[in-house]
Amino acid sequence: MYNNPVLRRPVESAQYTSQLFQSALLEHGITQSMSRRGQCWDNAPTERFFGTLKSEWVPNKGYTTVEEARQDITSFFMRYNRIRLHSYNNYLSPIAMEQKAA
Repeated sequence: MYNNPVLRRPVESAQYTSQLFQSALLEHGITQSMSRRGQCWDNAPTERFFGTLKSEWVPNKGYTTVEEARQDITSFFMRYNRIRLHSYNNYLSPIAMEQKAA
């Protein structure tokens, strides 16, 4: 279970809230996040972000090392938050929107 570096979504919510899963998260310094019951839209911004990451940035064959992934995904975060145009901001970057609002 712990030798695989990929964090997969548990099949059942009972697994996601189990003591074993909670302990594994704590052991690895991971903060768990859960949406409210029956509120599928709670997670929509996060799903959108990771969907964009996978479709626009991550190579089809993945990364060869964890360090390569870390560096490349950090670059994506910087670009996404500073440069990439967002439809919810009238197609302005987050930085441009902040400057406009100031």
